[in-house]
Amino acid sequence: MPLQIDEIDEQILYYLSQEARHTSSPDIAEKVDVSAPTVRNRIRRLEEGGVIRGFHADIDYQKIGGRLTNHYVCSTGPRNREEIAQRALDLPGVINVREFMSGKGDLRITVVGTDTEDLTRIAQQIASLDVEIDTEDLIHREYFRPYAPFGPQDEQLASPVRGVDGLAGDIDIVEILVRDRAPIAGKTLQEANEEGLIPSDVLVVRINRDEGAITPTEQTLITEGDFVTIHSRRGVSEETVAVFTGQ
Repeated sequence: MPLQIDEIDEQILYYLSQEARHTSSPDIAEKVDVSAPTVRNRIRRLEEGGVIRGFHADIDYQKIGGRLTNHYVCSTGPRNREEIAQRALDLPGVINVREFMSGKGDLRITVVGTDTEDLTRIAQQIASLDVEIDTEDLIHREYFRPYAPFGPQDEQLASPVRGVDGLAGDIDIVEILVRDRAPIAGKTLQEANEEGLIPSDVLVVRINRDEGAITPTEQTLITEGDFVTIHSRRGVSEETVAVFTGQ
């Protein structure tokens, strides 16, 4: 049975989801106009009722050695979705698994890898669970905000999305179409690296080819018509773009 909550519970959930780490019971009590012990008792009841399932840190993995966060949309077919979800969550690198009621794309898996080869390893382990990976995307940024109907009606929350300037420093994720006579066309990523075509801080993280997505390795051959996604912590220069476009 769903837990019945009132307006006070709603506001407690609102302020906890706004920033749980910096929000103490006295802080919430002052905003909701109840006592701190009341807030603590309400939170305990919401935890016991399964409404509050935990408090999770919002981590920017990109700032830790330039790690990459990838999102996989998978289909489990006739297999036990819950069992596969639990097995996926046990894989090294997997940080989040969501089950959906739809038949196609009913499992969404978020992973963190140290580089593209690590993402390839994780993708292979996911596929070994006998699921079909329908699509995959590199996560660039993610934003959260509290559920507005639970909050005070007269409070206007600032948008979590700031201007692009200063949001991620010089970090760039750029999508480029590989053109005819581009210096990198016809070369593997390993050959391109050995010839100094790709700077050491630039990673090729995804290739779209023939309506399919590829997570590249060093042996992946870059061909004319590839739609390549590149990632750099220092910004993508015009010289790097020219390697893919020939212009």
